[in-house]
Amino acid sequence: MVLDLREISTFTDFFVICSGTSEPHLKAIAGEIEVRLREGDKVRPSAVDGFPASQWIVLDYLQVIVHVFHRDKRDYYALEDLWSDAPRLTIVGVT
Repeated sequence: MVLDLREISTFTDFFVICSGTSEPHLKAIAGEIEVRLREGDKVRPSAVDGFPASQWIVLDYLQVIVHVFHRDKRDYYALEDLWSDAPRLTIVGVT
């Protein structure tokens, strides 16, 4: 899910929120995001916080902050509800 925060936030433009089902899955998702952005767009995160055991990894690319949650933690923290006034974006080719 992508939340457009440009009209309601001063610290970032977008949240990307995704889920995994296990600690190795979270690590793989976060790692793949880092590799593809580094190799494809020459972009590195300004910060990475969390780790698979915490069940929440945050990749901070300044204008875009990526949240990789374990499914249960995503439900618990409910960022989509916290930022419910943010428009949801549809990304073509992403399910």
